Order: sequence, then structure tokens, then C-alpha cells
Amino acid sequence: MTSQVRGPRVSTIELFFDLVFVFTVMQLANVFVKHVDTYALRVLLMLGIIWWMYGGYAWLTNAVAPSSTLRRTLLLTGMAGFMVIALSIPYAFDGDGWAFGVGYALVTVVHSALFLQADDNASIGTAIAGLAPINGTAALMVLAGGFLGGAWQYGLWTAALVLVVVAPYLQRSMGIWTIDAGHFAERHGLVVIVAIGESVISIGLAFAGMHIDPAALLVALLGLCIAYYLYWNYFSGDETRAEHALHAIAEPVRKARVAVVAWGYAHYFLIAGIVFTAVGVKLSVGHAFEPLHWPSAIVLSVGVATFLLGHAWFLSTLEVPGAWYRVAAAAGVMAAIPLGHWRAVAQVTAVLLVLAAAVIAKDIKTVRAQHTTAIHDFGR
Repeated sequence: MTSQVRGPRVSTIELFFDLVFVFTVMQLANVFVKHVDTYALRVLLMLGIIWWMYGGYAWLTNAVAPSSTLRRTLLLTGMAGFMVIALSIPYAFDGDGWAFGVGYALVTVVHSALFLQADDNASIGTAIAGLAPINGTAALMVLAGGFLGGAWQYGLWTAALVLVVVAPYLQRSMGIWTIDAGHFAERHGLVVIVAIGESVISIGLAFAGMHIDPAALLVALLGLCIAYYLYWNYFSGDETRAEHALHAIAEPVRKARVAVVAWGYAHYFLIAGIVFTAVGVKLSVGHAFEPLHWPSAIVLSVGVATFLLGHAWFLSTLEVPGAWYRVAAAAGVMAAIPLGHWRAVAQVTAVLLVLAAAVIAKDIKTVRAQHTTAIHDFGR
């Protein structure tokens, strides 16, 4: 993904970090596909806790480039924390919550330690002084909940998620952050594309131990096309327009708030949508011409709709056109749920057609707008 705003590019070690983080996303999908009837809230809760700390690292490397051996070593230690989290996900609510908590605590400590390596120690130090206690409190809640289990785990992990979500509004130092729009947008765009790629791998894993037949191949290929249109919704030029919109905001506090909403809150729903979509398609493989259970049919459409609505929120926050196409497509995708309860392939096909229609309609409007602008400029 290329950036039109000049600035530092995402480093290879940051991409390496993202690959480890996305392993947690793949683990969530693998757990959810086995417990689609009961694990939705668990998956959303764990994803929320994990995503917010990932976002913290995106802000971190935007301010503190991993350009020294010490910084890279600390970043590697944070990757180790995410690896522990990922490995604990399958049984996080069945005895392995302590490992999830230990991994999360490690990720949090490293995050604060890396900020102390900033070149601009004065301003960054002021910002992290307000942020570190909040993150530390959330990490202690996750750690305690993991050890206690049961109702305590649900309560403490939910409280931790609420705390980190409202954290930006508990700080008075948001204006201190200097955001490089090009690096910031590219970093989040890369994690989205890696997550979509992992979702395709997850669908492929559904064939493990299964004899390949034309019906299963059909669903898998339709699922690949759905993943493509999720990609194209995000990377059809809107990501560059969003980057420019962030870059154009001059007032520091407003710029930071917009970044938190667009690339923090809205992107949580984008990633959750990718997870749910992968699970829905995976559950359809091998059952192409059979009816899906209601939870399986619902999770497929809800996943795609969640991605689209998250992207609509992202675009509207940055005042980039195109949000209503996503909202309309989300409604169409949700209307396809009953088709899945009739035949799995019917729902998968309908979801794909809705996505394709929305993208084509938007592209036609964009081309017409560019043509009109070109004529206007020529006339001048």
C-alpha cells in the first residue's frame, strides 16, 4: 500500500509485529468456528482487549521508530507477549486465562517502556504519564480475571475493556501527540490486509481432512471473492483520501481524537467483521447445498455487515465520501440471512453479489465525478 503523504514508511519489524498480532485474530476465528452458538461475546471481548493494545503499539511506533537495537528488542518482547496471548485464546475461559493475563501484562509493560525511549522525552513523557496508569490498571484487571476465572473473569475483563476504550477521554494531553498521517494510515492498512489474508488461510484450513468436491470448492472460491471485495472496499482509494483528511487536520487535539475514533474504534469493527466473515464462510464449506443452522447463517452476514458499517464509520469520521454505499450494502447483506437457512451457497452468493454491486456503483460514481472535474478544469 503506497502513501501519498510524505513521511516515514512502516518498517519491516513493524510488519513482523503485525503478523504476530494477526495470529491472535486467526486464533479467535478458530475458536469461534467450533463454538459459533455460544462464543460470540467471548470473542468480541477478547478481541476488544487485544485490539486496543495493538492500537497502542501503532501509536507507539508512530512516535518512537524502532530504529535502535534496544527499541527492536523491546518490540520483540512485546511480540512475545502477543504470542502468549494468542496461544492462550482457545482455553482462555477454561483455565488458561492466567496465561492470557500474563501475556497482556507483558505487552502493556513493554509498551510503556518503549515510550520512555522517545527522542522527545519531555512531551512524550507527559503523555505516557497519563496513559500508563490507565493501561496498567486494565492489565491488572485482565491478569486478576485470568487467575480468578468464572464470573470474576467476565466482570474484570469487561471492566478492563471499558477502561481502555474510554481512556482517550480521560487524558488531558491528547494534543501532545504528533501524528504522522502517512505512517499511521499505512500501519493500520497493513494490519487490515494481513487480517483479510489470514481469513483466507482460515477458510483453506476448513479442507483439512476433507475430500475435495465441486460444491466445497465453489463455496471456497466464493469466500475468496468475498474477501476480495472486503479488500476492495477498504483499498479502492478511500484509504489514501482518509490519510489526506487526517493530514489536513491542523489542530492537534482534534487530530488525535479523529485518529482514535477512525483508526481505533471503527477499525475494531473492521477486524471483528473479518473474523466473523471467515467463520461464516468456513462453516459453509462442505455444506454448500445444505441448510445452515441459524447461528452459522447469522454470523456470515453479520460479519460482512459489521465490516461495512465499521468502514462507513471510518469514512464518515474523516468526512470521506462513500459511507452510505457501505450502509446500504450492510442492509442487503443482512437480508441474505434466510437464504443460508435454505442453502448455504445461496447466502454466500447473495452476499458476494451485494458487495460487488456496492463496489461497482461506487466506482461508477467516482469515475463520473472525476470526468466532471476534468471537463470543468479543461473549461477553465
